[in-house]
Formats: sequence, structure tokens, C-alpha cells
Amino acid sequence: MRPDLTPASPRRILVVEDDPSINDIVSTALRFQGHSVTQTAQGHAGLELAMAGGVDLIVLDVMLPGIDGFEVCRRLREAGSGAPVLFLTARDETEHRIRGFATGGDDYLTKPFSVDELVMRVAAILRRTTSDDSGGLIQVGSLTLDPAGREVRRAGVLIDLSATEHRLLEYLMVNRGIVLSKAQILDNVWGRDHDGTENVVELYVGYLRRKLDDDRPQLIHTRRGLGYVLREGPR
Repeated sequence: MRPDLTPASPRRILVVEDDPSINDIVSTALRFQGHSVTQTAQGHAGLELAMAGGVDLIVLDVMLPGIDGFEVCRRLREAGSGAPVLFLTARDETEHRIRGFATGGDDYLTKPFSVDELVMRVAAILRRTTSDDSGGLIQVGSLTLDPAGREVRRAGVLIDLSATEHRLLEYLMVNRGIVLSKAQILDNVWGRDHDGTENVVELYVGYLRRKLDDDRPQLIHTRRGLGYVLREGPR
């Protein structure tokens, strides 16, 4: 079944990719979501466009003519640019992923990739980095989370959560529709310094399910061997 793609608010996105077919596929998919997309195939040109400002997110290849994507991102951060960067690259080794985040990247997706996943990752980054008219309220179907008021409701019914449960649910909701590994969840909810095992993730997902579902359709789905994904409706 095709994933439930929820269009994000229209944003200005720069796609820097030297493969013409991939550049066009990515740009077309993002325009279909209502975004305004600028395309370029050159590292230097991408850097100049990004430095000019007015960009809400950059989809950035790594192996580019001129200067590579890591260097583009590093120079942007050095210049004070906070535009979020999603690396889209064939370099899938751990050392390259680490370098991508170390240079200031916000997400890292390797080729070959699912266009649906890319669209969802873009939407998740934009939700994390931009505000909207909802006052920060995060909503997935009948489930709402107010980060400022620390309130969670499903179908209007207030649900009492612990601080850790609230952080876990917020992380899952911000990344709705995206399968998150236990390691990702552990790093982002408990922090990299946490000395426990990934079993704590299973434990707290169980707590959340009992509180959120209560004989209603399940929201947090298990993807065996991959992790968890929050979405309303079947997988």
C-alpha cells in the first residue's frame, strides 16, 4: 500500500544534484507537494544560490562537479546559514554518514531511494525547522500534541504521559510516516550519552500504545527488523 503522504506547507527548496534524471525526479516530486523548487547540477552554483538566502531546505548530492556536497554544507554553516540540508547520495558508508552530520547536515538518505520516503523526510525536516499557523501543534489524524502546553489528546480526550513518553511521542509524530530504527529513537529521545540498551525503546513504545490506543486503531506500528513508524491507518 502506498504510504499516506501528507503535503507540507509550500516552501522554497533548492535541489543540487548532477544526475539530470534524479534531479528532475526529486524536483517534480517536491513541486507536486506544492513547493517552489530551484534546480542546479553544480556545487559552486548550489553554494551561491543557498548563500543568496530565501531557501527553506536544500536537497544536496555529495559527489558534485566543482566542490562536493560536504564542502558546500560546511561553507554554508561557516557563513552562518541555518538552511536545513538533506544529503541525497550514493555514499552509504557509516563514515560518510557521520561526515554528513558533522558538516552540519540535518538528514542523510542514500541512493537508491524511495521518492515517497524522500518527500516524507523533507516534510519532517520542515516541520522541525519551521513554524506554522497552528501555534506549534503537531497533529496526526485524531492525535494532537502541544509541545508548549505539554498536552496530548486523542479524539479530544486528554492523555496523561510521563516526560519520557511525551518526548518519544513527539519524536514519532514529527517523523510520522517514516520508519525509525531503535538506535535512532534512542539517540534522539534518550540522548547519545544514555548507557541503557535499545530494549528501553520497546518498553516505552508499549507504554505509549496502551495509553494512546485503548481499543482504538493502533497508531505506532512495528516494522519487523527495521523499527517503528507512527501513522494513522494500516501499513
